[in-house]
Amino acid sequence: VQLQASGGGMVQAGGSLRLSCAASARTLAMGWFRQAPGKEREFVAAISRTGEYSVCADSVKGRCTISRDNVNNIVYLQMNSLKPEDTAVYYCAAGPRLATNTPDYEYWGQGTLVTVSS
Repeated sequence: VQLQASGGGMVQAGGSLRLSCAASARTLAMGWFRQAPGKEREFVAAISRTGEYSVCADSVKGRCTISRDNVNNIVYLQMNSLKPEDTAVYYCAAGPRLATNTPDYEYWGQGTLVTVSS
């Protein structure tokens, strides 16, 4: 399974971005993670294979919406009210079940950079 993340860019604090992750095939559960310079990769959001279940990390709860289009094999991450601390490379991942830990995901995209300026 190949994953292609896109949609990153530079945005001012308080703005919004929608990230997309296109999969080469109908995938499993999908997750978004992010990694800021000098920090470990952290969980952002995840959605089940059918889209029935989803979860956002506490750090982005209320500002995060994850959704998926299973017809076109695309998963979206909508981030609102962005803060400078949201600046990171965002990665999408696919795995057998909805999970919040990086080892639970087998496939990873290349990452897309989100920069939030104050």
